[in-house]
Amino acid sequence: MEAQQLPLKDIHIPEAISWWPPAIGWWLLALLIILLIVGGIWLVKRLTRKTAIKTAKKLLLSIKQNSEIDNQQKLEELSKLLRRVAVSNTPRSRVAGLIGQDWLLFLDSSVKGAPFSEGIGQLLANAPYRNISPNDGEISQLLSLCQDWLNAQASSKK
Repeated sequence: MEAQQLPLKDIHIPEAISWWPPAIGWWLLALLIILLIVGGIWLVKRLTRKTAIKTAKKLLLSIKQNSEIDNQQKLEELSKLLRRVAVSNTPRSRVAGLIGQDWLLFLDSSVKGAPFSEGIGQLLANAPYRNISPNDGEISQLLSLCQDWLNAQASSKK
């Protein structure tokens, strides 16, 4: 038999493979990428937060032990320290503009009672307007209160 007489059919080329729906491997890869991004963001926030609080505790200790600065300067440094920690741990828009009583109420929200707005913490808002600088006892109490506030920031889950 000759080739032209054989009952053969023409070669059929298969249809092109569709790009949709993707294979399971692509779905798993997309899910893995999303999980890595979310996990990375969470880890960076967690490490940054812990680092900020650790650094703040070290700075608080250095303020406490620094005998070269007077009580008024210690008070100013404490105020700056609390503000920096609050801005680094809380959304900037919520904290950055707080002043006076609003600032003290924000600080009270992390500790039991109202030691900032009704107790020794009032020094943070009132000290610039006082004629006399705070005494050693007041500064000691304020340092202890700031330490408690920092501990509350470290243990809170925000």
